[in-house]
Amino acid sequence: MTRKKLDPLTLGLALVGGLVLILPLLALFTKVPWGSLFSKLGEPNSLSAIRLSIWSSLLATLLCVVFGVPLAWVLAKGNRRFVNVLRPFVLAPIVLPPTVAGMSLLALLGRNGLLGRYIYQATGWSMPFTASAVVFTGVFVGMPFLALVVESTFRHLPTDQQDAAEIDRATPFTMFRLIALPQARNGIATGALLAWARALGEFGATMMFAGSLPGLTQTWPMQVYFETDQDMSTAYALSAVMAIVAVAVVFALRKQLRRAFTS
Repeated sequence: MTRKKLDPLTLGLALVGGLVLILPLLALFTKVPWGSLFSKLGEPNSLSAIRLSIWSSLLATLLCVVFGVPLAWVLAKGNRRFVNVLRPFVLAPIVLPPTVAGMSLLALLGRNGLLGRYIYQATGWSMPFTASAVVFTGVFVGMPFLALVVESTFRHLPTDQQDAAEIDRATPFTMFRLIALPQARNGIATGALLAWARALGEFGATMMFAGSLPGLTQTWPMQVYFETDQDMSTAYALSAVMAIVAVAVVFALRKQLRRAFTS
């Protein structure tokens, strides 16, 4: 099948759209002090923020997988009426303004929150403005991406093995654990990497829920914001590395994402 040529107007509009997305990144890279990049990244505050973001985003990703994969299975195989109500709430964090996401977390787990008040009364501990809040925020913003991709993966798995398992009277948990999970491993890996990238780059919700305490809750994106008032070259260096990570993640997953959303 031969590809049809595109008309000049479509090509022109596409070119403008592409430039709007590409030029800001290219401009960012022109501002990076490449000769002193590693020294900028190795500054104590920068290094502390990078470490916090990496370990907290990895932990958040692990929690996303533990809870998000079963959630995706329910979205793919659960009662349609129930799922149609559940799905908008599961995916809402994708489009929520970051400040609203942060306020939602405070409303739930703040000292006077829906659940937070009972936790505080029982233990004297409150999650906001702690490293735990950074991790929980990463789960909140990252899990919807994992659930979206893995649900699509589950929906498009071949059904022959599942049909055979049903004939053999396999339990639903056995089908999920021994048949669906192995078949969906590539989709799960794709969703996990997207969740990690989302958690790594979160700023607004984390600022609202965890604050920006140096060495405790000040993450990589927050350090970029802080450095815009202190040292723009460091801000550009931190930003460029994060942009490289983002582009690398999307490039590595390009085939899996195309398959997940077009199958």
